[in-house]
Amino acid sequence: MEVAREPQRVQALAQACLSHIPSQYIQPPEKRPQFRRKASDSGVPIIDLHSFDPNLSGDVRQKLRQSCRDWGAFQVTNHGVPQRLLNDIRAVGLSFFNSPIEEKLKYACDPNSAATEGYGSRMLSKDDSVLDWRDYFDHHTLPESRRNPSRWPEFPPNYREVVVEYSECMKVLAQKLLRMISETLSLPSLYIEEAIGEVYQNITISYYPPCPQPELALGLQAHSDMGAITLLIQDEVGGLEVLKDGEWVTVQSLSDAIVVILADQTEIISNGEYASSQHRAVVNTHRPRLSVATFYDPSKTTKISPASELVSKQSPLRYREVMYGDYVSAWYGRGPEGKRNIDALLVHQ
Repeated sequence: MEVAREPQRVQALAQACLSHIPSQYIQPPEKRPQFRRKASDSGVPIIDLHSFDPNLSGDVRQKLRQSCRDWGAFQVTNHGVPQRLLNDIRAVGLSFFNSPIEEKLKYACDPNSAATEGYGSRMLSKDDSVLDWRDYFDHHTLPESRRNPSRWPEFPPNYREVVVEYSECMKVLAQKLLRMISETLSLPSLYIEEAIGEVYQNITISYYPPCPQPELALGLQAHSDMGAITLLIQDEVGGLEVLKDGEWVTVQSLSDAIVVILADQTEIISNGEYASSQHRAVVNTHRPRLSVATFYDPSKTTKISPASELVSKQSPLRYREVMYGDYVSAWYGRGPEGKRNIDALLVHQ
């Protein structure tokens, strides 16, 4: 088997002060950031969770239902995650990416495999795919049997401690949100959690360096996430966009907010009543950007299908049952490209 060469890191390309980006980072014309007009920053809903005050839960659920149905993405405030921790996870991530390349490469991903833990740049294993203008560090955090902090950076000294604390807070928040989302579908509060089963959580810190030709590249190409729900924080630079009614809408960067993105398995469980959000990341010429995404997913042996309570003569079955591991393999084998992977599961009436 031929061993792949260690891929070029995007941060190193940016530091080389190139005037033009390499051809493998140039998106086809129809996928470039300027292909569709961007709407205003005010569109993506912001929901105050009121620290999960039970006296206000009805109002919050109503807003959640509308946001899940109309957007598949929204931001939450007063979510219970300490601001100090949001600042800490951003700070340790930035400190890692600002470290010398020889130190970072000690934690490099396996270049022969896609989606392995560690420091990488290439999301897909296909050689012919257009590359994202992004470096990342992916951590396997749940279940704890997958968690091996010795594979994570030991600089700055509190890096591993911060990631573990952040993992636990994100788990609690994801569970609370999924219970409320289940209730908005008139399902038992634990329905989506039980459908997911044992949770597999990954935390990915992404670093998007300045790009000399941001009109030609994407930090992260358009896709919907594979799993159940994604919780994401940005820095003050911003760059996350979600697709709404054929337009790319910028998600306002708020230091105290967490972006909630519905993923494909939740769309399947809801029988299409809620749609997973198609999103992407854009880059800019002058400023690097950092984001932290927590992916809350089923195990690969879990079978996901629409809730029977949501299938009726008025709402026919929309999706075939799928083994999550098969879904993941298809996603990485074919590439994300919008929502084509979940669309492949549609039951044609």
